[in-house]
Amino acid sequence: MDKIVSLCKRRGFVYPTSEIYGGLASSYDYGPMGAELLRNIRNLWWETFINNRDDMVGIDTQILLHPTTWIASGHVASFTDPVVEDKKTHKRYRADHLIEEWIGKHPESVEPGFKVENLLVIEMATFIAKNKIKSPEGNEITEPKKFNLLFETKMGVVEGEKSILYLRGETAQGIFTNFKNVLDSSRVKLPFGIGQIGKSFRNEITSGQFIFRTLELEQAEIEYFFDPDTTEWKNLMNKWKDDMWKFVTDTLGIDKSKLRFRQHTDKERSHYSRDTYDLDFEFPFGWKELWGIAYRTDYDLKQHMKHSGMSLEYVDSVSGKKFIPHVIEPAVGINRIFLMILADGYREDGNRIYLALKPSLAPYTVAVFPLIANKENVVSKAREIYHKLKKQGIKTNWDARGNIGKRYFAQDEVGTPWCVTIDYQSLEDETVTVRERDTATQQRIKISNLSAYFQKRLKE
Repeated sequence: MDKIVSLCKRRGFVYPTSEIYGGLASSYDYGPMGAELLRNIRNLWWETFINNRDDMVGIDTQILLHPTTWIASGHVASFTDPVVEDKKTHKRYRADHLIEEWIGKHPESVEPGFKVENLLVIEMATFIAKNKIKSPEGNEITEPKKFNLLFETKMGVVEGEKSILYLRGETAQGIFTNFKNVLDSSRVKLPFGIGQIGKSFRNEITSGQFIFRTLELEQAEIEYFFDPDTTEWKNLMNKWKDDMWKFVTDTLGIDKSKLRFRQHTDKERSHYSRDTYDLDFEFPFGWKELWGIAYRTDYDLKQHMKHSGMSLEYVDSVSGKKFIPHVIEPAVGINRIFLMILADGYREDGNRIYLALKPSLAPYTVAVFPLIANKENVVSKAREIYHKLKKQGIKTNWDARGNIGKRYFAQDEVGTPWCVTIDYQSLEDETVTVRERDTATQQRIKISNLSAYFQKRLKE
């Protein structure tokens, strides 16, 4: 993991937020390479789950919603984590995480199949006391308490006249509160889904594990609405699980052996869910949730009807049947996909480091080099090819720094699939050297064939 973190900063994928001021816990910025990779992930998700489906529409809702939204959804009362505090340093930690770390060092102390996520807060308190679990600094800790993850803010400029608001803890609620608007303004019919990509905020207790768990995160969520009398929810959930698996393995090219589905236990499952699965990935720090899918029933629409007084029922245009649709929700963190892609793609080949990214994900598809940076005729030819490829819609990077070996090394580390080198022979026969990232093999290709060659390889 340390190598990935180092590469991310060295090559402009991820920087610590506000680093010149000492940073901010659980907060990161995305540099030039990171911004491109994030954009590619978003575009592929949107293309796959919104644009390429006839039963999906997209939406983009506000970060700040009416505060009653979060009361209705249950977040104000139930969106909590178990927190303990170091009695000396007053640092806060997730109680379940401290228990997991302790069990990792004392696996013989629990029965096979023991799961920390099944423990209630009071049971965590008993476990901590019995085993005398301390903070990472070795100090005594308080009993665990529930800690609400919603960020609270205020609207207004005059003291005493401010209204309390919450930064959204998930993008889903903006979809539910716009359900009637989507019905009234579009021609959707059940079953159909509404998808959204956007920022959410969680007042996380713990830090660490790089960008896996942060205060600000980006979610890609879908609420898929259906009639439970005509659509079997288990079949629908299995279909969505298949689509999730296919997106991660085929579209993103992730190693299947590092993926698994895990069903939530009754105690672990959220208050709104009848059944939940996590698609887990084996990160360098262990198996962790990448993508969740939950059967939320009609909980959310019912709650918003109750608190708003507005009807969110669906009326079947053929039968006239009026009812509240049920929902299957696949929800994934874009930042976790980002980290998964880097972890899965990181390779070391002797002294060479490269990211084995699918070409559709790589920040740049092609890098163009003049072999000799101070020879005007070679540079001019290289610039001509560089601009031609860019105009043809191929994401192309220019690099004339240092020697050719260092340029290859730098492009390998950011995952650029192909490097094009223009030399003296290029001036004579209109061919260039194309180098493959993963194998480091090279071949001569006609300049006139470059665009077609890369377009074909991108589709493989």
